[in-house]
Formats: sequence, structure tokens, C-alpha cells
Amino acid sequence: MIYALVDVGSNTMRMNVYKCEEQNIKLLFGTKNPAGLAGYVDNGAMSRKGIKKAISVLSEFKEIINNFEIDEFFVFATASLRNIDNSKETVQEIENITGLSIDIVSGEDEAILDFIGATKVVDVSDGLIVDIGGGSTELVTFENRKIINALSIPIGSLNMYKKCVSQLLPDKKERKLIKKTIKNELDGINEIITKPYKIVCGVGGTVRAAKKLNNSIYDLPDSNNEVEIKNIRKILKILSNDCRDSLDTILQVVPDRIHTIIPGMLILHEVAKVFKSDKIIVSNYGVREGYLYDKVLKEKALYDKS
Repeated sequence: MIYALVDVGSNTMRMNVYKCEEQNIKLLFGTKNPAGLAGYVDNGAMSRKGIKKAISVLSEFKEIINNFEIDEFFVFATASLRNIDNSKETVQEIENITGLSIDIVSGEDEAILDFIGATKVVDVSDGLIVDIGGGSTELVTFENRKIINALSIPIGSLNMYKKCVSQLLPDKKERKLIKKTIKNELDGINEIITKPYKIVCGVGGTVRAAKKLNNSIYDLPDSNNEVEIKNIRKILKILSNDCRDSLDTILQVVPDRIHTIIPGMLILHEVAKVFKSDKIIVSNYGVREGYLYDKVLKEKALYDKS
């Protein structure tokens, strides 16, 4: 069976095509568009330009899919359409024009899907999963490969940029504001910060971009999927020393995240700090693969809600 899957994210809209045989999946093709939907939110609502952008990208994806023999086509949205005041109206208009049905995934479900995807390829029994998107951050604590807590907080790399940064890169004052905003959100989830998790399993584009910067700056092979938290701290310091050098470094390694990588890494560092984490293992699987396993292959996560 061949499945196409579109993830309507706050920062990036992605489409992957997978081949599924029994309980195994293989990525055949992937494409993305840095639509930046979170940047089109005004006073809590998606603007007309944002709706048109989403429709345009989804229409492009439909054209591409015509070149494949697809058995099923799924579209789901996370914080991009979940956390807006006009969610219902926006989704309805996009569906009417594109002819596609959009599944709005809740924050908790997104975290659970991250867990399902990540634990397929990362062999860790106990730990913390972090997925830093453009409009939200998902956190999952797990022990013996069973979820203990799964939640979403409404801070992401793009909405932190939009809220706190006036130029391309945040200055010292703006970094402090971003960190203060993150800390305020983390203070509200003290109930899950009950013990240290030395290992963070990182999911999503922000963490993958941080890994690319780490590997480039420290001359590590592209295949390296581990990042020391102390390196995140050092990279943030490197990127604050000189604006021109910072721009050049980001443009060379992760040009599509020029404005969001520093806010995203600040979120990652603050989360690692409160959980006393030492290391990040970056997963190649995340919410999209989790969605496929959960919704299509019917594999459910073990969740201890006691």
C-alpha cells in the first residue's frame, strides 16, 4: 500500500509518500514548503493571506501526488490550525477549495504521535521526547517505553520569533524575553518535572537543524545523531558574538531556518535545563511516522494515565 501524508505545520508544510508492507514503512518521496503559517496569525486569527497560502501549498502537493499511484491521502494539522481563534472557519474554507479533509490533531495526541514515531527508531527505554515546532512544543516523559505524561505548550520557534524579535536575529534583550516566556510556560507544567531525564529524544525540524549546526561547527559526520546539551549552550553563545558571522553560519548550514533557529534552540536549551538533561538523541521519525503507525497501521502507544 502507498500512502501520502501531509503535515500542515506552523513553520513548514511537509508531504511524505510511504510504502507500507505489514508493519514496516519506507519513505519513497518527501517535499516541503516553508509556508510559515504561524506568521500569518493576527490577533489570534489566521489572516486571509495565511488561508490562501495554505490552499496554494496543498494544491501544489495535490499536483505532485498525481504522479504517484496513491492508495490513500491523509492531511493533518497541528498548532498551525489548532491554536487559532478561527480554526473551524479556516479549516472549512481550505477543505472546500482543495477538496481535502484535514484532521486537526490535539496537543496531547501530537505528543503521543511523536512518541510512537520516535521510539520506532531510537532505542531508549526511559527519557524525554521534545518536539519543537513553529507554534508549539510537545513534551513526553516515558519509562519502560510507556508514556507517563504527554502534553503540548503553546510556544514554538516561529511564534517566539514573531512575538519577541524585531530584526532577523534576536539581540541580547530579545533573547532574555524569549527565555523568560519559555520559563513562564515551563513553570506551568511543574507536575511533569518530577525527575531528571539525562537523555532527550529530539523530534522535528528545529532539533534536526540544531544537529546540523552542531555537526558543522564541531566537524562531526553528517551521520552523527547525538548532541551534547553543553554544545547547544556553546552554539547559542557563538551565534550571539557577531551578527555578520552568525548570519553566515546559519545561512551556510540551515538557511531555511535563518529567523527561527535561535528561538528554537533557546526553547530546547531551557527544556533540557529544567529536566537536567545532558544529551539529545535526534530521531529521524516523528509525528508523521507516528500518525501513519497510529491511524493507518493501528499501533497504539502504551500510556500510563494512573
